[in-house]
Formats: sequence, structure tokens, C-alpha cells
Amino acid sequence: MNSRNENIPVHGMGREEEVEVRIKTLRDEIEQHNYNYYVLSTPTISDREFDERMKELQALEEAYPRYADPYSPTQRVGSDLSKEFEQVEHAYPMLSLGNTYSEKEVSEFYDRTVRLLNEPFEIVAELKYDGVSISLIYERGMLVRAVTRGDGTRGDDVTANIRTIRSVPLKLRGGGYPERFEIRGEVLLPWAEFDRLNREREEQEEPLFANPRNAASGTLKQQNPAVVASRKLDAYFYYLLGESLPEQGHYENLEIARSWGFKIPDVIRKCPALQDVFDYIAYWDGERKRLPVATDGIVLKVNALRQQQQLGFTAKSPRWAISYKFQAERAVTRLNSVSFQVGRTGAVTPVANLEPVLLSGTTVKRASLHNADIIEELGLCIGDDVYVEKGGEIIPKIVGVDVDARSMMMGDQVRFITHCPECGAPLVRRENEAAHYCPNEAGCPPQIKGKIEHFVTRRAMNIGIGPETIEDLYNAGYVKNIADLYTLKAPDLLRLERWAEKSAQNLMASLEKSKETPFERVLYGLGIRYVGETVAKRLAQAFRDIDGLKGAAFEALTGVDEIGERIAQSVLDYFADERNLAIVGRLKTYGLQMAVSGEMPPSSDKLKGLSFVISGTFTKYSRDEYKAMIERNGGKNSSSISKNTDYILAGANMGPAKQEKAVQLGVRMIDEDAFLNMLTL
Repeated sequence: MNSRNENIPVHGMGREEEVEVRIKTLRDEIEQHNYNYYVLSTPTISDREFDERMKELQALEEAYPRYADPYSPTQRVGSDLSKEFEQVEHAYPMLSLGNTYSEKEVSEFYDRTVRLLNEPFEIVAELKYDGVSISLIYERGMLVRAVTRGDGTRGDDVTANIRTIRSVPLKLRGGGYPERFEIRGEVLLPWAEFDRLNREREEQEEPLFANPRNAASGTLKQQNPAVVASRKLDAYFYYLLGESLPEQGHYENLEIARSWGFKIPDVIRKCPALQDVFDYIAYWDGERKRLPVATDGIVLKVNALRQQQQLGFTAKSPRWAISYKFQAERAVTRLNSVSFQVGRTGAVTPVANLEPVLLSGTTVKRASLHNADIIEELGLCIGDDVYVEKGGEIIPKIVGVDVDARSMMMGDQVRFITHCPECGAPLVRRENEAAHYCPNEAGCPPQIKGKIEHFVTRRAMNIGIGPETIEDLYNAGYVKNIADLYTLKAPDLLRLERWAEKSAQNLMASLEKSKETPFERVLYGLGIRYVGETVAKRLAQAFRDIDGLKGAAFEALTGVDEIGERIAQSVLDYFADERNLAIVGRLKTYGLQMAVSGEMPPSSDKLKGLSFVISGTFTKYSRDEYKAMIERNGGKNSSSISKNTDYILAGANMGPAKQEKAVQLGVRMIDEDAFLNMLTL
């Protein structure tokens, strides 16, 4: 989003109605950006642009107090609360830090601290890690609770997910720690793991994570701790709170916490003078690019706890700490052209082709323009000088246009295409979606070949061919959909260039071997939009075979864990298409696995009248399978514990809050074996 030129001045305002309109506009914008950042984890503007809007709103509200509103975004901290987790109140509010962007503002913070304290003090300089804030509670050396920042007053209890992070100590080392204390830090996704996740998402044509913070945030929102564990999150800690801390200095307490087993960054420094702070900033502005995790600034804190208490807090931030945000590295280059790519799902992605430019150590030639809205917002023309940044210092993006540099010879304005560049079909844009799609799934070459490429990947059917071979098979007319692969004959392959007897036999063997692939991977390989690996497993476990899934109603689909309305509708749309039904029928005929192996306990009325709550993770069956067993045997599933709950089917990593509530209400907790015994007695 570009900076606005029509901002209304705080003083000397001519018209009252203009002030009121501007305040309302800013509030609406900021609330939307809060939602994008904290709830959706998909920010659409930079931190600096957000801060500029917030500062303007604060100034207007101070100058015109008659327009004050207790629900204004200036009166609260942005929220990342999820309805899917229990909410817990923080013992100490988790406030945000005030942001600075220049050495002048850092000097002002330092000078203000000098005036307020009127005595010597030390500043502790730390890197500001770009992750998800977390608060951990320890009692008698054991982790008992992990809570997100939320709205600063209440956060989500994500203890089960945090327990999967190997850098988080479940039991402290050594001794000397308080009976109860809180430690705060940042949950991070290392660059290497971020790259791996985005490669997987790109292959599945899912939206890429913009940066590691978004990926970490999305991971902590997962309802399945096993998924969280697979993503190899990390956690760095930087703040200790409690009534009886071992030392009187922030820096000294962190050094002791390190001995307890916490991952305390070894880059924290005490700065006796302001110049030491500037030296620290200058060094890490460049050196941070070598770190294994993302950073976006420096945090400066007064070290002595007594002085922190003396300085106190504003409504939103501590007066004894501030953050300095690094400037995003930016380059200017020429926009040569815009091309449009069609993926296997039909999504059309505009790509900016740029004059090569060096940015953050790599040469950038192309940048995604994402969708038609972004193109329209930027107002691009061919030949424009454009500003390019790297989102999270990884993904190139165009963030603006140097309009003043335009000449009379400027090229045409960039407009999103109306027809598919591959097959000519008119593009469609679904309600509430930003992307345009080519609807010609059966006749658009990139979609056809993309679906076949997806089907043969290692995580799907693991068939030993790549894009080049698929291109040859498609062009030769041998393969026009995924089912055609199983009609291939060795003599057909030998008619193609670069094929020999051995390679043909290898492909035939690979195709035959793929018929042993488990049902959930076959389902994933079908390429149903929004059905990735995890969703495919959920659906396979819940419906057991392809016929059960094919006949599932919308309500049954959305009743499965992690299956929302969008996924459910996509599954219904897929099986409503006769062409897809024909392909699935052929695959079944060719011998592919279209059902989950293994038998579930038979139906009965043994659980009739009993209410169950399922919590935790399991080894013998999935949560969805246990839900199905309960319903097929006359029982009822409930999402929350109440006095009407008869049993809690408790797996590993069950949340402590549910355990406490079960004890309070006298609800019996049983494990997998006890539950299965109930069905066999």
C-alpha cells in the first residue's frame, strides 16, 4: 500500500467533517491490517507504513479528543487470538515496544531516560527476532503452560505445540530457579526450514509464506502437535519475570537462565554509552544476514530492574525499552515486461520481468506480482523504474514505482489479462478470492501436465518420471490425464527419443509399484484443490475409502478436524465433475489403493447415551477415526468438557487446562486401550 498524500494536518484543520472521516478511515485501515497480521498471518503493508498510520491516528485523536473512542486501535495491542485454543490471562501484560527507525530517535529515547532517571544506567542491546512472541510458565522447574501474546492481556494456550520444540526445556537443568517464574521469548522458523516449507508449498501450488514469522505463526495455530513437531521450530528467550528473580539486572538474569537450559542468544551486549549502542546497531545491520533465523531490528532495554520499575509503562509500551527497526534493503530497477503463468490448479500468476539487480546478496531478475489487485494498486507501466524489496529477505516483491522518473516514451499500463495465455479460455475470479483462474481444467495444457507432475511426485505416487518426460508423453498423445499413465506400454515408450529398453522397463516397474501406495497418498495425488498431504490424511482417516469420501455431505466434511468450508466445497466440486469421477473409476480399476488398510471396530450401541471429549494425540487411530468409532457405536462427541461429559479420551500432550477442568468436574479420563476395550466387552 502506497503512502497517502492527502493526510489531514493535525493542526490548522479547516473542516470538522474531514477530520472525522480521516479518523474513521485510519481506524478501519489499522484494524484490517491488525487482522491481516495477527489473525491471518498475511501482512499487506510494512511495519513502518503501519506505524505511520498509527502515529497519524494518535496525533489526530489527541488533537481532537471529542472523537475519542475506547474501541480505537490506539487503545489496544493487536491480537492474534484464535477461537480454537483456550484463552489464558497473562500474569504480566505482554505489551508491544515503541518502534524507532533512525539514530536520532534512539538518541531521543536515551536522552529521555537520562532525564527521567537522573542517575547512571546501562543499556542492554539485543537482536529483535522476527517470530511469534511466547510466554512460558515454569513451576518447580517444570514447564506448565505456554501462552501467545494475544491482545497483550490474554493469549492462546499453545502448551501442547510448544512442548514439541526441542529448544524449549520441559524440565530445567541445575538449580537456583524460583518456585514459579515466567520467561518470554520468540518462536522462530529457521531459514533452512522456511525454504523447505516454501518449496513444498510451491509444488502444491499453495500460497507461499511471506517470511519465517508468518510460517511460525501459522504453525503455532495448528491443532495437531505432530504437524508442529515436523516443522522444526526454534525458540530464543530474552526476558525473565517473577517475584524472586536471582539477580537485580536483566542481563544477569538471562545469563543465569542460560544455565537452566534456555536458549539465550549469545549476541546480547551491555552498552555503557550511547555510542556503544550505535556501534551495535551498525554491526548487526549487516552481520544479521548471516544468522540462521530472521531478525528485523534491535531491542534496547534499561538493565537494572529497579530502574525499569522506576521508569514504568505507558498504556501500550514500557518506557524503559524501545526497538530500532532495520531498513529493508531496497533496489531500483526497470520493469521490462509482465508475463502470466498458469499453474496446475488453473491459478494465473503475474510475474514481473526485471532488469537484473543485486539485492541482499543475490541477483533478482523476476518478482511475483501476486494478483490483479496488486497490479492495479501499484499502477505499473512497462518501462517503469520500480522499487524492489525482499519480503523476509527471501521473496522479491515490487513495493512501489518511481513515478517522477517516467518519461514521455513510457510503455503501456500493465493490466491483468482476461483470457488464459495457454488455452484462450476466459478467466474467472471466485468470490472472496484474489486470484484469477482458468476454468478449462481438461483442456489447458499447463493444468493437465501440472496435475500429472503432481501425481507422480515422491510424496504422492512416487513414479520415476519428471516434467521433461511428462512433456514428451503429453506431446506424443500418450498421456492426457493421470489415469492414462497406467495404459502406457513399453513399445510406446521406445518410439520416443532418449528412451531405451532399460528405462522403459524401469517406468513400467515404477507404475506397478505405485499401486501399493497408501490411500491417503493416492488421495493427495488426485490434486483436489486445497487438499494437501495433511488434509488428505484427515479425509482418508475419516471416510476410510474413496466411495465414502465421494458420497460425503458438506456437513460431514466440515465435521472433520482441520477441514473448513473452503476445503469441503472443493471436495464436493471435484466429485461433482463427471470427468474426475471417470478418472477415479479408472484408477480404481487399474488396482490403486482406494481404501485405508486395516479394520476398525464394528458398529454397535455399546456407547449409547455416553458423551466423549477427545484431547491429545494418539498412536493407534487418529482423532477423526476415534470420533467415527464413538458415533458408530452410539456415543456423542463434544468439543468442550462440561458436567454432562462422561469420558475424556486422553492422548499424549493433552492440555493442562483440560486436565484441571476434568479433575474439577470429576470427569473420568481414559486412554486408547481402555476406550477400545469398551468396544470389545
